[in-house]
Amino acid sequence: MHMDLDTFFVSVERLLDSRLKGKPILIGGVTDRGVVASCSYEARTYGVHSAMPMKRAKELCPDAIQIRGNSGTYTKYSEDVTEIIKETVPLYEKTSIDEFYADLTGLDKFFSSYQMATELRKRIIKETGLPISFGMSKNKTVSKMATGEAKPNNQMRIDYGREKHFLAPLSVSKIPMVGEKTQQTLYSLGVKKIKTIQEMPVELMEKVLGLNGVSIWKKANGIDNSRVIPYHERKSISTERTFDRDTIDVIKLKGILLAMAENLAFQLRRGEKLTSCITVKVRYSDFNTYTLQSRIPYTSTDHTLITKAMELFDKLYNKRLLVRLIGVRFSHLVEGGYQINLFEDAEEVINLYHAMDKIRDKHGDRKVMRAYGMEAKSISRFNPFKGEPPPLLANRRQ
Repeated sequence: MHMDLDTFFVSVERLLDSRLKGKPILIGGVTDRGVVASCSYEARTYGVHSAMPMKRAKELCPDAIQIRGNSGTYTKYSEDVTEIIKETVPLYEKTSIDEFYADLTGLDKFFSSYQMATELRKRIIKETGLPISFGMSKNKTVSKMATGEAKPNNQMRIDYGREKHFLAPLSVSKIPMVGEKTQQTLYSLGVKKIKTIQEMPVELMEKVLGLNGVSIWKKANGIDNSRVIPYHERKSISTERTFDRDTIDVIKLKGILLAMAENLAFQLRRGEKLTSCITVKVRYSDFNTYTLQSRIPYTSTDHTLITKAMELFDKLYNKRLLVRLIGVRFSHLVEGGYQINLFEDAEEVINLYHAMDKIRDKHGDRKVMRAYGMEAKSISRFNPFKGEPPPLLANRRQ
């Protein structure tokens, strides 16, 4: 089963203010340089979509109501839905703030899994007031696409053996992983419907699109063996540095602190997480250790987190004592559907972070960095949101 909360941010805003029902809504940065984080179905009829510059969205839909949005409020409602799902299904995976998978294999031996899913959906709607849709089939891909066809606020089941029949008339753009560029490539070959891909030999798809073509061909034919990954929320991410020689070099200390905060912020974005609490730790040569933390609006941006880390360090630092260790910790983590905070950041900032993160993913997480932190050597080279989690504190020596 795949479940998706319909226009989640918009739905939450309408719960808070019923006057917004039936009206075109744009959520995101409220300035012209901002970006659309979410929009209502009424706004979509004008051609508006997520990640569109707010200025362009307003040109397409001048009567739309703009709302900045509040990630903390959305997280709270997401947690309410998550708790209901957790109580009901034996195994679930949360892939974003508003999207879930559940493995119901074997439940039909006892009662109808489709009936159970139907009752779960009704319970979520009743207890939270949020519209939600689901699709059910033999695998993740077909279920996700069934949810897309069921929307808004509906449900759909694809029986065993009917996967290819269901997929055939749909546009190739409906296949997960097919972005605008891949779609145009397929269109240029005259491939617009999934049925055409189903009739093509997989070798041809591989020749045109490489390994990605093979994956698309499998999805078009309803083949997907990926498993539902049990969901476990990681609550914090941190790193610290112990020096071989205690130091009072404040330039060095701040450079390392900046590099650590910058790298951890990248790890947050790569794991699609946001933090609302930052802690800075200082241990002096006498082994006395002090920490100071601050709550902040949910974010994963370098410039916000680095600034706050520096403020906390300035409050902690005692210039008369040698420093043995410094560390940074981000906690109160939540799922973020976007790599950075679309509610606050301008389009130029978003594009900058996307570009930097793309380089880091391809060439290494220390290939792009602020000059102030270049003297810091290795910081941490793990991805804490993939595979087995590392120890809570990554202790590195310089």
